Amino acid sequence: MNADEDRPEAGHLRPPGVSDETVAALGSLSKALETVEQARGHLYAFHQLTGTADLELGRAVDLLRKAGHTAWADRIAHELVGRNVLEGRWTFQIVEEYDTDFYEPYRALERQARVELAQGRDHLYEAEMKERRRTHGHPRHTARPVEGQ
Repeated sequence: MNADEDRPEAGHLRPPGVSDETVAALGSLSKALETVEQARGHLYAFHQLTGTADLELGRAVDLLRKAGHTAWADRIAHELVGRNVLEGRWTFQIVEEYDTDFYEPYRALERQARVELAQGRDHLYEAEMKERRRTHGHPRHTARPVEGQ
């Protein structure tokens, strides 16, 4: 490996004039967005699990009817099958509102801050941390993938 291969790619180098404070701030902004991404994943899991539960509830109603428990089947069907999770909303509507009103603006502002403050470069904080923490010259601590491997 030559010396050029043991340096970060240009897209992970701090642009001239970008301060330590700006890199730290963008790192925090990125970390906050990553947390929002996790929350969004949990929201989608909530959406899918709730839908699966509603379909299984329908199966339970059918089985209660077959077992002769019509009153219970009717009560569960009337009270629970297809019920709104929040006032007027099923989970798909909650997901849509989250995406439109929160997630998309969050992502857009994070991206705009990186473009304006760091020429659009992503993960500068982490890239610099990697450079500080890795063992230079060690084959398992390279700055980037080695060509041909």
